[in-house]
Amino acid sequence: MMEDKREIFYKAFLEKDSSFEGVFIVAVKTTGIFCRPTCPARPKPENIEFYPSAREALDNGYRPCKVCKPMEKLGNPPEGIKKLLKYLEEHPSVKVKDADLREMGLEPNQVRRWFLKNYRETFHAYQRMFRANTAFQRIQLNENVSDVAFGSGYDSLSGFNQMFKNIIGTSPQNSKEKQIVNIAYIETDMGLMVAGSTETGICMFEFADYKLIDLELRQLGKHFKAPLVQGENRHIVTLRRQIEEYFKGDRRAFDIPLDLVGTEFQKEVWLALLKIPYGSTTTYARQAELIGKSTSVRAVANANGKNKISIILPCHRVIGSDGSLTGYGGGMWRKRKLLEFEQRCRQGELEF
Repeated sequence: MMEDKREIFYKAFLEKDSSFEGVFIVAVKTTGIFCRPTCPARPKPENIEFYPSAREALDNGYRPCKVCKPMEKLGNPPEGIKKLLKYLEEHPSVKVKDADLREMGLEPNQVRRWFLKNYRETFHAYQRMFRANTAFQRIQLNENVSDVAFGSGYDSLSGFNQMFKNIIGTSPQNSKEKQIVNIAYIETDMGLMVAGSTETGICMFEFADYKLIDLELRQLGKHFKAPLVQGENRHIVTLRRQIEEYFKGDRRAFDIPLDLVGTEFQKEVWLALLKIPYGSTTTYARQAELIGKSTSVRAVANANGKNKISIILPCHRVIGSDGSLTGYGGGMWRKRKLLEFEQRCRQGELEF
């Protein structure tokens, strides 16, 4: 490895710089383990070497660190949390308490910390949101409010009505005309992603560690004048299936309704991204030419930077005029890996 690159990587490792996730793996000669760039371990520089991937570290005899878990997909739930999420999905009326978590083999404090860190809300708030969304969907299907209330695990209509109004913003009886924005977390091979959807279509699909994610969520609520409610609708169900197909190499274009949030010009720029062939790249200049109307390259670049629907609207396929990779909200390492993945799939090599 070139010395200057080694110095850059070591500095990033010391600073636990998350932007280098996916760029390198740190292997420690004295312990025989390998770590993420964000691992709290601090071995001496002479005792470490860098590899571009976990696979190469494994091939060279290293084993994964038990602290930072470099073999797990970035931000995706560990197995215990996955089982808990599945249980909540299958039993939306059950209120899971600390004793229930322990019976599942989960430590309540660890569960709470995970939800706060990754979902930006407490576990109990997540449950309330999930139950409210399930109730909202049932009422939209003209189910009786009393049946929905007691079927949601509530002992009284008043308690159910209060919960529903606090989250949805209106009473169950008046919610037929109410719009909400469903928010759901989706595991992908590139890490945890946040999906937002109205009844019209997907309005957001962003990497959960994107630094402006909270701002984008607030913008959705303001634009639609609607509460953001944890839970799924039919478009998110479709998105889960299609994104899984994409990362398996079985899907090259998405067939899912979108509900774009932006100016008319921004929407035009984003929809132009769909014309970039899978596994190919274009430049901001060529994208501007495609739109026409004397569109400036800078205006196109700025619009791409405000794209809230990653991968589906493939702004990762736009590069600099000199062939260099340029800014990407999900991190440059993701942009590079997405391009490499699509190019390999196009050539018949399906391995991620």
